[in-house]
Amino acid sequence: MLVLVAPGQGAQTPGFLTPWLELPGVADRLAAWSEVAGIDLIACGTTAGADEIRDTAIAQPLLVAAALASAEVLGATPDVLAGHSVGEFATAALAGVLTPEQALDLVSERGQAMAKAAAITDTGMTAVLGGVEADVLAALDKHGLTPANINGAGQIVAGGTVEQLAALKADPPARARLIPLSVAGAFHTVHMAPAVEQLREAALRAEPADPKVTLLSNADGAAVTDGAEVMRRLVDQVSNPVRWDACMATMAELGVTRMIELLPGGTLTGLARRGLRGVETVALKTPADLDAARELIK
Repeated sequence: MLVLVAPGQGAQTPGFLTPWLELPGVADRLAAWSEVAGIDLIACGTTAGADEIRDTAIAQPLLVAAALASAEVLGATPDVLAGHSVGEFATAALAGVLTPEQALDLVSERGQAMAKAAAITDTGMTAVLGGVEADVLAALDKHGLTPANINGAGQIVAGGTVEQLAALKADPPARARLIPLSVAGAFHTVHMAPAVEQLREAALRAEPADPKVTLLSNADGAAVTDGAEVMRRLVDQVSNPVRWDACMATMAELGVTRMIELLPGGTLTGLARRGLRGVETVALKTPADLDAARELIK
C-alpha cells in the first residue's frame, strides 16, 4: 500500500525548485499557478534567499505548488494521502477535494492571514527531540506552551511566545534536546486564532468534492470521506495542533508499506524511518529521485 505525503512549512530551502524547471511542463505549470497565488513561484523557488522564503505568505503557496508539481511529474496513484500542516492543502487537491487552483488560492489566503496573526505577538516554535513524552508535555504545560506538532518518533514542536520559549530553554525536559525553528510565528496554537476567521470566509469560495482517495487529517489521523468536513478541518487546523503521530498510526493500521514524500522531501520520510519501521521510503528532493520513487511504485 502506497502513501504520498506532502511536507509542511520549514521544508523549503533556497533554490530547491531550480532542477525541476528543466522537466517538461513544470515551468509552465508554475507560471500559471503564480497568477493564482499572487507571487512569482519560480523566482521564489530559484533565486529568492532564505529570509524571503521564510515569509509565511510566500512559503505556504510555494510548498503547495512544489508538492503538486512533483506529484504531477511522478504520476503515481496512491492508496493513501496525508499532508503535514500546509501540506494538507496539496493532498486535498491530489485527493480531488479541491482543484490545484482552489488549493493555491486558499493557501495564499492562509499564508497572508497567518503572517498577520504572527505579527500581533512575538512568538516562535522550538522542536523538542527525545525525552519521555509525558515529561515533555508536562514541561510545555508548565511554561504555557502548546504542543503545536506532535510528530511521533520522539519529536514534539512547542509553540508560544518568545518569553515562554526562553523559559523552556532555561528549564528543559530531562534527556531532551531543544532546536529553535526558523519560522515566523507560533503556528497551530491559539496565537493563530485571528487567521481562522479569514480563512473560513475565503473557504466559502471553494466547492469541495468528496475525496477520491483515502485522505488522512492532521486533527486526529482519521480518514475523512466528506469534502465539506475536509474543508472544515483545513480551516480549524490553523490554530489546532498537528497530530502527525496519529496520521502515522493510521498508516500503520491501514497497512501502508511504501511512502513517497513529495517535493521538498526529507522531513516526513525521516519521521517514518523511526515511527513506521519497515516501511520503504523515498523523498523527492531533486529529479534524480524520481527513478527510485517510480521503482517503489512498481
